[in-house]
Amino acid sequence: MITTLTSPPPAPEKASIIPTTKLKAKAYRSVNPYDGKTLKTFEELTDAQLETAIKIAATCFDTWRNKSFTERTTIVAKAAALMRAHADEFAKPVTLEMGKLIGESHGEVALSADIIDYYARNAERFLATEKLQPGSGEAEIVSSPFGVLFGVQPWNFPYYQLARFAAPNLMAGNVVMVKHAGCVPQCAIAFEKLWRDAGAPAGAYTNLLISHEQVSRVIDDPRIKGVALTGSVEAGKSVAARAGQNLKKSTMELGGSDAFIVLDDADLDKTVKWAVWAKMNNTGQCCVAGKRFIVVESLADKFLEKFQTALTALKPGNPMDKATTLGPLSTEAALVQLLGQIKSAVAKGARLVMGGKRIDRPGSFMEPTILTDIQPANPAFREEFFGPVALFFRVKNEDAAIALANDSDFGLGGSVFTRDVARGKRVANRIDTGMVFINHPTWTTADLPFGGIKNSGYGRELSSLGIQEFVNKKLVRVASIDAAA
Repeated sequence: MITTLTSPPPAPEKASIIPTTKLKAKAYRSVNPYDGKTLKTFEELTDAQLETAIKIAATCFDTWRNKSFTERTTIVAKAAALMRAHADEFAKPVTLEMGKLIGESHGEVALSADIIDYYARNAERFLATEKLQPGSGEAEIVSSPFGVLFGVQPWNFPYYQLARFAAPNLMAGNVVMVKHAGCVPQCAIAFEKLWRDAGAPAGAYTNLLISHEQVSRVIDDPRIKGVALTGSVEAGKSVAARAGQNLKKSTMELGGSDAFIVLDDADLDKTVKWAVWAKMNNTGQCCVAGKRFIVVESLADKFLEKFQTALTALKPGNPMDKATTLGPLSTEAALVQLLGQIKSAVAKGARLVMGGKRIDRPGSFMEPTILTDIQPANPAFREEFFGPVALFFRVKNEDAAIALANDSDFGLGGSVFTRDVARGKRVANRIDTGMVFINHPTWTTADLPFGGIKNSGYGRELSSLGIQEFVNKKLVRVASIDAAA
């Protein structure tokens, strides 16, 4: 299924990916962050090649939109089956290109297949015609696809991000074009090949190895009918503004600074285990990772002690080795950026509880880090730390925890740990985010809506909501020709 991986670190790309400067030649490069070795490089598309790709996609839409749900399901379900059948081949490039632990890479492949399969099974039901009951005559709402959609996607979950954009929209009758991150080109190419192998027609799913300038050109193109981005706030502003200038619907998932709230009645040992998972899954490079650990005073010292002990036990090593529990960051640039954020935070008064340095070994490895005593005037109070850095806050009580959780420019996810589920729900209802989990870190499955508010963006992906974003909810009204005006 996937060709063997074979070849200067990639341009800095956070969880998001439209750089503020024009991408240079060879911007698409596979570099193994475990040892810094270049695996392979790729050329960007020429303008002529890009034009051909858009033309093929637009032509494909004219036929794809008219296929029945049964016909689309056959192809989409096969894509899910192929991912599962070739799980090892799909997982390996994730680990080699961005350093994800191999077990987590396998988990991502499984999750991506589940998402694809979920929409194959449920799309027709989600988009069923809705009968209305007007005062007279008949009326119904019919769902019809927009057309060619353009997605800009990040490196941190190279398949999952693609699956949650492609699967619902392909099942809805749209076709999709994707600019993936520059550091995971082989994952991007493998996912495009998946759809061809599943029998999708040329243009249904198109991977675009394109520059920043070309991204703007794609958004401006009248054949593109909608835009979706997962990325940084600055990338979101740029892409959303461009889409808005063209009066095109867009969705934005722009990261977060999720609060992990520990109330005074939490089961401490179980909560600490989840805290480690929340912080260190994907080496902390996750939009919904636990980033701000807000613990009530009565448990703060014990939590911090146990949390620090658990993080200290993580062992760096080759992410292809299942025994490794601490992988590298995705790129050298990501490591340098994170070290700079820590240095700045400490200079502004934060206290370093543990870590804070790169690990003395080849590769882009960083010590698990805890910062505390972070005051509102400290830039760290507002920033997103995209890596193995936990910000620790102690608060007096539940109300103070909620107030601190809401004192953020982000509003993606969050979690509350308490033995009293009813209490947890009350707290969750007071937290200003798109998602709140009780007794579990924020996470994702095919059947749960995913998205945020504030600087975390707008729109929803996954569940029945995700397939509705890029469909026209058309009213069809039947009235008597003799009815009064």
